[in-house]
Amino acid sequence: MPNVVVVGTQWGDEGKGKIVDLLTEKAKVVVRYQGGNNAGHTLVVGGEKFIFHLIPSGILHPGTLCLIGNGVVLDPEVFLGEIDRLAGRGIKIGPENLRVSERTQVIMPYHKRLDLARERAKGAGKIGTTGRGIGPCYEDKIARRGIRVADLVDELLFRAKLAEVLPEKNFLLEKFLGDEPFDPEEILVPYLEMGRRLKPLVANVSVLIDQAAKAGDSILFEGAQGTHLDIDHGTYPYVTSSNPVAGGAAVGAGIGPGSLHRVLGIVKAYTTRVGGGPFPTECTDQVGGHMQECGVEFGSTTGRPRRCGWLDAVVLKEAVRLNGLTGLAITKLDVLTTLNPVKICLAYEEGERRREAMPATLPELEKCRPVYEELPGWQEDIRGVRRFEDLPEACRRYLKRVEELAGVPVQIVSVGPDREETIIIQDPFI
Repeated sequence: MPNVVVVGTQWGDEGKGKIVDLLTEKAKVVVRYQGGNNAGHTLVVGGEKFIFHLIPSGILHPGTLCLIGNGVVLDPEVFLGEIDRLAGRGIKIGPENLRVSERTQVIMPYHKRLDLARERAKGAGKIGTTGRGIGPCYEDKIARRGIRVADLVDELLFRAKLAEVLPEKNFLLEKFLGDEPFDPEEILVPYLEMGRRLKPLVANVSVLIDQAAKAGDSILFEGAQGTHLDIDHGTYPYVTSSNPVAGGAAVGAGIGPGSLHRVLGIVKAYTTRVGGGPFPTECTDQVGGHMQECGVEFGSTTGRPRRCGWLDAVVLKEAVRLNGLTGLAITKLDVLTTLNPVKICLAYEEGERRREAMPATLPELEKCRPVYEELPGWQEDIRGVRRFEDLPEACRRYLKRVEELAGVPVQIVSVGPDREETIIIQDPFI
């Protein structure tokens, strides 16, 4: 069977968790390849809600091996807390079903304090980070002063690395940002204990993926956030600190790009984004309110309300190109029920200029106004529908138009939050 990469096509929060959970039934291995606990996947399985921040949702499937790749930044406290909560719900976790790359970077307490202090210092110009220390951790990785999981589980190495980096962090916190410095012991004691707990799960994940690929096992790669939060290709600087695009899966998991056979793009039937940043199709009226309320658009990590608006085909087509999408999964289609008409943004107008690609700078993007196409809406409840042909005609027309604009086939349609509330048109693993 082919290997599949699952990517978000918008600004994250597209419902990747549910689709990954669905596809995990066909996957022997699930790999998380970038990001940190600044994102969350919410799943509803049999009416029971599960929220994942770091652990792949494949952990709910017996016999599936879940891997945390080297492209992830790992907060060990959050990670171990997630393990404990799942264990408390009867989900057994150990080296047989969960492993962490020895090359994964570790989020330290000073990363989180720096993140929050910098945001406070920016005032009205803040980016809207989650304050989880993601960006500062990636900064240290690129500056070659990061602490990796392999360092954390080796006490002597961890002590030496911390002694090397902490004076600089304390100087920044105290002298530049006016915050409290850290005593080395307040970090050493809890982190060494967390390192001891992590050690049995640590492995060379790249080798494990290679072994699975050679054995013919199906592998599912999942990232966090979405294409337009990509550090290189997103709406910079309102972006994340890593590469959620499909190409990031090869780097962040330690596998050659030739092993990434299919790329499934997750598309929310409308558009949302959380925090700051440009959003051409944002609806600040009752339509946006309907989407927020019916879609329960509040961040699973932060609880922040998400801004909502119509589906943006400019954003979608950009994601098709950047990721090389081979299929689409449309999520939260049920949220559009009762809205009439439904709209799709086909292009942007910037003065007299028509743009069909995202501009690179914020001033240009802020001048853009959406050019909409209107389609008839539907009133029927679609949550019980399990076949494409049983959807209302207007609903099918909407999906076909999205497919036409993207130039990529719709393979999966989610008509409700539960695992069973899904229409499979074509299995991405076939």
